[in-house]
Amino acid sequence: MSSVLQTIFALPLRGLSWLGGQGTRAVASVVFIAMAVPPLGLLLRPYITEAILCLLCISFMRVDLVALYGHLRRPALVATATAWTTIGVPVIVGLTAHVTGLTDHAPGLSLALILQSMASPMMAAPALAALMGLDATLVLVTLVTATAVVPFTASLFAGLFLGGMLSISPLALGLKLLGILATSLLAATFIRWVFGTDAIRRHKQPIDGLNIIILLIFASAIMGDVAHDVVTNPLFTISIAALAFAAYFTLLAITTLLFRRIGYERALALALMVSQRNLGLMLAATAGALPPTTWLYFAMTQFPIHLAPYLLTPIARRLTAHGSAAAAPPGRVT
Repeated sequence: MSSVLQTIFALPLRGLSWLGGQGTRAVASVVFIAMAVPPLGLLLRPYITEAILCLLCISFMRVDLVALYGHLRRPALVATATAWTTIGVPVIVGLTAHVTGLTDHAPGLSLALILQSMASPMMAAPALAALMGLDATLVLVTLVTATAVVPFTASLFAGLFLGGMLSISPLALGLKLLGILATSLLAATFIRWVFGTDAIRRHKQPIDGLNIIILLIFASAIMGDVAHDVVTNPLFTISIAALAFAAYFTLLAITTLLFRRIGYERALALALMVSQRNLGLMLAATAGALPPTTWLYFAMTQFPIHLAPYLLTPIARRLTAHGSAAAAPPGRVT
């Protein structure tokens, strides 16, 4: 009987391990699968909040506490990066939306951009940084601190920039974000207590595979109407996609330049984190009660989020190799 059970559990574990071993290729393919199967999106849309909770739980579960404490003992860089992603980005985007008149002429798009800027970085950012060969520890520590303060900063900026554009109050938004994050953290703590950190490390690839499946669930849920929009209104849909790519790579470039003094490899790692905004968290907090244009923009952001790590991996590897060569003693071949 035990051998039968081991066989039953071994098959899905091998499948998850294989999927987790595909790295950024699997992450990139998620967005195309989600767009190609619209019925899957309609089926999974009610489960967006659950998918976000699972992604958050997996990320919290894999936090390296030793590395976290080590970085927190040298807090200047982490504090600066946290301030940039939670305060600097939303201030710039919110002011730009109001000064340019976007809030009045395209409120749905303005709402999307401001919510995007207010969101915490994606919980998958450290895993993506690791897959690219970048400093995942620095990303993880900054992610934890940014996620801890985002319920308060999001509530503040919602009150400053969104006014009556949201169906819930800024205070309610902050409380819902806090509740989602606290629930995920408690669940992750329980899992770590039951299974132990060693078991979590040993099963890295199956957990990566599970993470990719949950990413597919979330991407399918948010992209359920994209294929229809492409057919019925192609120019508008393509322009929204172009804006999503522009916003992503603008954040990536600015952050890399701002933090270039710590080295381009680590700066790119932080830039990846800042660009990967957790829009799912905002969808969960607002219960999806958003205008169609906001939904469409959120769907289009899935393309740069899933494709950029794959596209940027060669650059990341060159930076890593250059950094290793620079750090090597004279005459040593690396």
